[in-house]
Amino acid sequence: MKVFTLLLDWLKTIVTALVIVLILHYFVFNLSTVDGHSMEPTLEEQEWLFINKLVYLFGSPKVGDIVILKDPQGVAGHERFFVKRIVGMPGDRIEISGEKLYRNGEVVDEPYTDTLIEDMNYGPETISEGHYFVMGDNRHAGASLDSRTFNAVPEKLIQGRADFILWPFDKIKAL
Repeated sequence: MKVFTLLLDWLKTIVTALVIVLILHYFVFNLSTVDGHSMEPTLEEQEWLFINKLVYLFGSPKVGDIVILKDPQGVAGHERFFVKRIVGMPGDRIEISGEKLYRNGEVVDEPYTDTLIEDMNYGPETISEGHYFVMGDNRHAGASLDSRTFNAVPEKLIQGRADFILWPFDKIKAL
């Protein structure tokens, strides 16, 4: 009988731990691996990111946030996620002209990029309420699938904010 009680205690502990981990995973944080080159030079392929899901339960995304979002053009049953930077908020007027990003008529200083925008001009477009204009940091031609292709994304597609690089160890840092 003592073995049965011990096994039952272990089972309760394992189930409790599993429930706690699942709650944390779905509502508080998760880890994500960078797949692709659209966020270079800020993020590199195969880096592990700590994704803060809790932050947007109590606030809204802000310009400069690096976010994880569901593919706006996604096919049901085949979910893909993107890592992008928010460059435009609801009500902002976004335009890309002369290889530069403009927000509300002002050139945006983008120290996180390593080149001017090599792709086509865009806009101007005023971002709708509840939507965000996102771009990859890699501004080389054809390097990023972002709002220039699929337009501003609704807030409901934003899953969380990337707060830290956790792997590899020599690249650990806050974003």
